[in-house]
Amino acid sequence: MKTVSCALRNRPHAQRGLTLLVALVVLAALGLLAAWGLKAGGANMRVVGNMQARQQALSAAQSALESTISSAQFSQQPATVAAQPIAVDIDGDGVADITARLSPAPACYRVRIVSLSELDAASAADRPCLRSNAMNSAGIENSTVSSADSLCADSEWNVRAVASDATTGALVSINQGVSLRGLVTDTSNGCP
Repeated sequence: MKTVSCALRNRPHAQRGLTLLVALVVLAALGLLAAWGLKAGGANMRVVGNMQARQQALSAAQSALESTISSAQFSQQPATVAAQPIAVDIDGDGVADITARLSPAPACYRVRIVSLSELDAASAADRPCLRSNAMNSAGIENSTVSSADSLCADSEWNVRAVASDATTGALVSINQGVSLRGLVTDTSNGCP
């Protein structure tokens, strides 16, 4: 019986190598899992960064459209307005981050003369159109005046802004339709 206990005593020493091997395999698997997690996290950060760069370029293009549409030169000299690049500061540090351009130049594609019946005398925007015609149509019956043309016209424009960020490589373009009401003489100068 003594020989059996001696054989049992030697067996645990033989199993220590197997435990070490299992521990190494588990550690290697955990290391691979951690490396995969870091790589997946890095890819997600790149996706989020690209989305942020695109959104900033989109914001810059929208800002360029708004500043163009609100300028007085927009409908009078569209080629001059389009020739100037528009620098946009996204982060507010005083340095232009993204450059936007109007490409192609804003184009007027439709002009429609507004009839007197469409105008509202209570609206401040419509009064310049009514005053001149009201004086010109003195003595004409009311039914004739309502179908007559006013001195105003509606013009419809297509404006396209392209914003590009040299740092991130983001490139975005936006199209915007714009309708303007102005005097027929001013509208005919800006719209061929």
